[in-house]
Amino acid sequence: MKASEPRPAGPATGTQPEEADRLRELLRSPGYLKALVFCALMGVPISLIAFWFLVALHELEHLVWGALPQALGWDVPPWWWPLPLLLVAGPAVAFVVTRLPGGGGHVPASGLHTGGVTPVTLPGVILAAMLSLPLGATLGPEAPLIALGGGLALLFRDLARVPVTAPGTALLGAAGAAAAVAVIFGNPLIAAVMLIEVAGVGGPQLFAVMLPALLSTGVGSLVFTGFGRWTGFTATSLSVHVGVAAPRLDTGDVVWSVLIAVVIGFAIHAILRGGRLTARFVAKRPVVHTSVCALAAGVCAAVYALTTGRSPADVASSGQATLSRLAADPHAWGVGALIAVLLCTSVAYALCLGSLRGGPVFPSLFLGGVVGVLLAPLPGLGVVPGLAAGMAAATTSALRLPVSSIVLVVLVLGSVSMVPVVILAAVVAFVTTQLLPSGPAVPPVGKPAQPPAAHPPAPDATGSV
Repeated sequence: MKASEPRPAGPATGTQPEEADRLRELLRSPGYLKALVFCALMGVPISLIAFWFLVALHELEHLVWGALPQALGWDVPPWWWPLPLLLVAGPAVAFVVTRLPGGGGHVPASGLHTGGVTPVTLPGVILAAMLSLPLGATLGPEAPLIALGGGLALLFRDLARVPVTAPGTALLGAAGAAAAVAVIFGNPLIAAVMLIEVAGVGGPQLFAVMLPALLSTGVGSLVFTGFGRWTGFTATSLSVHVGVAAPRLDTGDVVWSVLIAVVIGFAIHAILRGGRLTARFVAKRPVVHTSVCALAAGVCAAVYALTTGRSPADVASSGQATLSRLAADPHAWGVGALIAVLLCTSVAYALCLGSLRGGPVFPSLFLGGVVGVLLAPLPGLGVVPGLAAGMAAATTSALRLPVSSIVLVVLVLGSVSMVPVVILAAVVAFVTTQLLPSGPAVPPVGKPAQPPAAHPPAPDATGSV
């Protein structure tokens, strides 16, 4: 082996014992052990506060979109219902963005972030989310939750008078964000995986190493399953059967899933580009342009309700409840309704990404699910593989977090039978979106807050917080 060639990874690699020694030294250090205990303790109040934050959002949404229309004599909100709501939301959010520190949190079009939130900026983040999500923003609550958890962690650090260090700030912020976001996903695994990717641990090299491994596991799983079916023989593998019938993957599912992932990658990229253009438009005159964009998103929901006769809340919401109804009874949606909700939600999503405050996860899941159900009649596809591929491709394209998207979609589906299709769709969508031009940057809006670190540093040797 030449001296210039990298040494292969393995037991003989000289740096691995050194890294293992450093890890053991870190885990034995009193400072790091104190950090673990502190993170465990603060996880309790952060989770409780995140829970009640979500409860408040849900109750407000039910009041605005359920109880109030029914009290006025409508079984479902009328087609014009989102217009006055978003006409109120736009100026109110703009006031928070321009008057309170931190600009109400980061602009959703810029993706998910774990840093930049301090105890001082928390009121603006919470208020902007409360004024956006229940009043009809086509966004989810995960971004405000991440900001809430990270800000609360730093608040508890200050109250406990823990010494402030850059590594400790990054560690506590990520831990607090994970504790909060686990509430909305209902699973600590997806929260931990998502925060690892969002925080940028490992940098771009992580994705370069991870994508081939993901792709090979997906293809290997398909070949293993298919080969056993072709030959009639079986080989034992570690698995637990839950007794629920699942569709059997075949060649059509795989081929269509790859093609769907490419199409969705282009479509979500265009939506995100529209969100960034909206953010640049809003930055010129925040109050007026935020109001215009919010009202335009309301028009999208009203047009959908007028053309389909369905509730405008299908568009003017995060899409979480609508996705559940769609997955439970996909045949209740006609082709026209699916096309209408896809187009109207896409436009409203792009407008809200650049103007209001919330997260990009749930609307992307919903859009991917709609595409999957819409294309399910294709020869050799089917509803479940279409849903799996669509949601995985859309979420990966929106977040640029392939592992988090795979875990999230698998947990949402509640079955591991679609894992190969989910992996293939996520990898193909990720590569597709990464090869496309990134588009305009999102300009800062509102009062400045502490800028987030691109790659939070690891804890120091003492593990001090």
